[in-house]
Amino acid sequence: MTNPLQRRPKQDGRHTPNLWPVWVVAPGALFLVGAAAFGLYHGAELLLSSENTGKKPVGVQDVIKTTVTVLTLIGAVLAALYAYRKQLLDEGTSHRADATQLTERYAKAADQLGHEQAAVRLAGVYAMARLADDWPEQRQVCVDVLCAYLRMPYETDPNAPAFRHGEREVRLTIIRTIRNHLQDPTTGTTWCGLDLDFTGATFDGGDFIGSTFSGGRASFLGSTFSGGEISFSRSTFSGGEVLFIGSTFSGGEISFSRSTFSGGEVLFSGSTFSGGRVYFGGSTFSGGRVSFGGSAFSGGEVLFIGSTFAGGGVTFIGSTFAGGPVYFDGSTFSGGEVSFEHSTFAGGPVSFDGSTFSSGEVSFEHLLIQAAAVIRWGPFPAIPVNQP
Repeated sequence: MTNPLQRRPKQDGRHTPNLWPVWVVAPGALFLVGAAAFGLYHGAELLLSSENTGKKPVGVQDVIKTTVTVLTLIGAVLAALYAYRKQLLDEGTSHRADATQLTERYAKAADQLGHEQAAVRLAGVYAMARLADDWPEQRQVCVDVLCAYLRMPYETDPNAPAFRHGEREVRLTIIRTIRNHLQDPTTGTTWCGLDLDFTGATFDGGDFIGSTFSGGRASFLGSTFSGGEISFSRSTFSGGEVLFIGSTFSGGEISFSRSTFSGGEVLFSGSTFSGGRVYFGGSTFSGGRVSFGGSAFSGGEVLFIGSTFAGGGVTFIGSTFAGGPVYFDGSTFSGGEVSFEHSTFAGGPVSFDGSTFSSGEVSFEHLLIQAAAVIRWGPFPAIPVNQP
């Protein structure tokens, strides 16, 4: 049962000020003023009498005059409190009006995103993004809607019955919009630190260049990268989780070139690299954890050319290299741990030409090398490397 003497519960976002009910405040204020008047009258009488000891007795008029003066001051204070309370109520009314307007904008933008015409859906993308900037309390909800759009079934074949003209441009616009909000974590409208859920989405292009993943959770679980160019180049992975677990890289080009992996977790575990090119060239792995554990490299190219492994952990534990080249050429292994334990090299070249191993640990324990495997080792100084 609700306690009638308790103030309204605090709400998130814009709401009416957290004030006591008037029927509680008004009698309380009258009681306090009456008690104060009674006390002031007798207090003033005693005070004036003590100050006039041996002199002419204090008149009732003097006592009343002093009491009225003090009560006037108290009234002024109460009037100020009332004005302050009224101001808070007016602000609450204004905030509710803002919330109503923002809710209407949300409904309109969501309706546009579901429209049949691509031009209207594009307008909905921009409207939802603008609303996210104007509505910090519900920014995550607005971003969730845009991410949910990318998770919708998407037909890339123009000859298929479910193909929608203009749909690719709408999806690329959503990706660009998200990218633009991940550039600077210090801005007031940044989306860095929010959750981004692309689970099961299909990507046939997109630009995340220069994005900062510094918090929250970005999920590409079970996503399909099937064509076009998708770039995470020059991105920073410094916190939170970025999950590509169970994803399929079957075509096109996906680039993480010159990116920095300095914290958090970036997981490609259980992914399939069966076509196209996945490029990590020039990237720096200096902290956190990057895992390709249990992945299958069965086609296409996976390139770590010129990368630096200087800290943290990069694992390929239990992975299978059965087709397509995997290049670590010119890479520097100077710290942290890189593990190929329990992996299988069954086909296609795996190349370490020109790589440098100077510190840290590179483990090849329990590595299975089949006859069809081609492993190239460039000249590098002899260092302790765990091999079977």
